[in-house]
Amino acid sequence: MEIDIEKMIDEAEITLQDKYKEIDRLTFKNSQKVLDAFHKYNIGEVHFSTTTGYGYGDIGRDTIEKVFADVLDSDDALVRNQFISGSHALTVALFAFLRPGDTMLAISGEPYDTLKEVIGITPNPSSLMSFGINYEKIDLLDDDFDDEKIIEYIKSKKYRLIHIQRSRGYSTRKSLTINKLERIIKKIKSVDKGVIIMVDNCYCEMVSEKEPTSVGADVIVGSLIKNLGGGIAPNGAYIAGKKELVELASERLTLPGEGREVGPSLGVNMDLLKGLYFAPSAVGSSLKVGLLASYVLEKMGYTVSPKFDEERADIVDMITFNDENKLIKFVQGVQMGSAIDANALPMPTDMPGYEDKIIMASGSFTQGSSIEISCDGPIRPPYNAYLQGGLTYEYGKIALITALKNMVK
Repeated sequence: MEIDIEKMIDEAEITLQDKYKEIDRLTFKNSQKVLDAFHKYNIGEVHFSTTTGYGYGDIGRDTIEKVFADVLDSDDALVRNQFISGSHALTVALFAFLRPGDTMLAISGEPYDTLKEVIGITPNPSSLMSFGINYEKIDLLDDDFDDEKIIEYIKSKKYRLIHIQRSRGYSTRKSLTINKLERIIKKIKSVDKGVIIMVDNCYCEMVSEKEPTSVGADVIVGSLIKNLGGGIAPNGAYIAGKKELVELASERLTLPGEGREVGPSLGVNMDLLKGLYFAPSAVGSSLKVGLLASYVLEKMGYTVSPKFDEERADIVDMITFNDENKLIKFVQGVQMGSAIDANALPMPTDMPGYEDKIIMASGSFTQGSSIEISCDGPIRPPYNAYLQGGLTYEYGKIALITALKNMVK
């Protein structure tokens, strides 16, 4: 029996109207937050100016960091195009905060694939472990923090840093909501006020009204080719949180004694500001695309997480196909429905930092930009695809329709 994809989409949109309105309200509140920060720091054309070389006295760069700190409810922020990716910013933060003999404890299970060599889970002579830094982890329990075990660990041993990854990465567990973070952070701080709680916030910014720093996290890290770049930022990432931690990170990114005083903006200041300005709307559109995908794919009989009626913690949908060919066809369809390189045919391939072959659709203006519209997944059972982004609802909807048609033909 032939499936009428357009009819399914039309019916889904009628059903989802109330949820779309909730997203619109969230978008408005986050837009107000961004605009308030722009007004507080009197953003003007002067802040679009640029520096080269050492980057001394870059007023735009320095003011952008103040704006981001306000938007992220943080004491301070380091927002730099010298960060290659979110994983790079996480690496800088870990090497900035940890010293030989220290132990980091990951309480949301094993971190994302690209951090395995950074930590030393996958052996690497440049890893944290190679410098005598120890690593332990506690897995989630029923998609939530294992409070009892976490507190038991913290009471029995001194940890320098607690690592939390909000988004699921390529695991099958659910992403972590702000409410879950707030509960466990309060419990941890009641036992050890001095431990650094660091949150990988990739894919999660502006998905709720609060950020992890609003509920007690010491530092958060994220990428600018995801949510907060709004599809405009050409690269970069941020580290935001307590001032002393941000300073440590700045001296690891550049060099001790110079820290954040150096680092040329190289013409990206306007793009970073414009990206942040558009971010609430881009995230809202991505949430609507994810909601639509969840609803329709559930109707088609696939397991999707989160379900359309569940609270969302990030912009990612995990779709379980249990079929390698359907995974590949769906990802290829997303590429076909994208703006850039739509004629390219993604194929599973080895990628640096990943243990399995990966298939990845990213028909985006900025290479690897997850906020535009993208879909990827490791070639391993149960053959999950991870769909994220949609700068506008309409373009995301078109990509979804194209992917579904390619999968069922």
